[in-house]
Amino acid sequence: MSAPIIEVNDLSRTFHTGRGMFQRGQDVQAVKQVTLQVPAGSTFGLVGESGSGKTTVAKIVCGLESIDSGHVRVADFDLGRLRRRDLKPFRRLTQMVFQDPLASLNPYWRIGSLVGEGLRIHGLYSPAERRDRVVFLLESCGLTADMMDRHPHEFSGGQRQRISIARALAVEPKVLVLDEPVSSLDVSIQAQILTLLQELQRQFGLTYLFIGHNLAVVEGLCDRIAVMYRGEVVEEGTTDAVIGRPEHPYTVRLIAATPVPDPTKRKRIA
Repeated sequence: MSAPIIEVNDLSRTFHTGRGMFQRGQDVQAVKQVTLQVPAGSTFGLVGESGSGKTTVAKIVCGLESIDSGHVRVADFDLGRLRRRDLKPFRRLTQMVFQDPLASLNPYWRIGSLVGEGLRIHGLYSPAERRDRVVFLLESCGLTADMMDRHPHEFSGGQRQRISIARALAVEPKVLVLDEPVSSLDVSIQAQILTLLQELQRQFGLTYLFIGHNLAVVEGLCDRIAVMYRGEVVEEGTTDAVIGRPEHPYTVRLIAATPVPDPTKRKRIA
């Protein structure tokens, strides 16, 4: 097994809800002493229902949320001690693909500018070479060069997610954090995007932290899975072990809730 590129140790994060007219403010512990390791070049699935804390972990790994306690390291970056001068190289290392591509793409920008923005900010390639790089990224994600001058609203949901992936790849990251990247897509399009992610991982040597709630999706993509429930990791292991021989009652319920084409053939779990 490769050395871990992501290391999370005893991570905790609490949010304070503001006071309302009829309720007092209160502390909500979204993440409770989470520990996990993601080997370089692998795909690690973090699964659980809404509110389980998985997206908070994803945002912390990307540097989008602060750490209350514990330690998070991505490659050589200690996120608890990340300095301003470290932000730019860290952003090149770690990119995020969000659940809703339409909400995460600036509607006023053309696709070429959206994908090429990271190249400009990080000073990658010459101005003359950047257009060729954008074309390469779009084509790598199953799109075409003639789409560069169009806007996000002119594309389908699956195409917009391909654009989001191309944008994330522009700065040549080593880690992609994928926050439920196919949950808003039709099932047939989900399969296409998952196949694309597998091809891109092989092509660019990427490491994925995949956030999801559908075990049927996670099963076909991930090497290892951690199951989160109420902010805690309740079970972790290889994909085959967790799905084939679940030990925690919540994991059993999560598997039972996964849609299958023929419910009469659902695998029985002892």
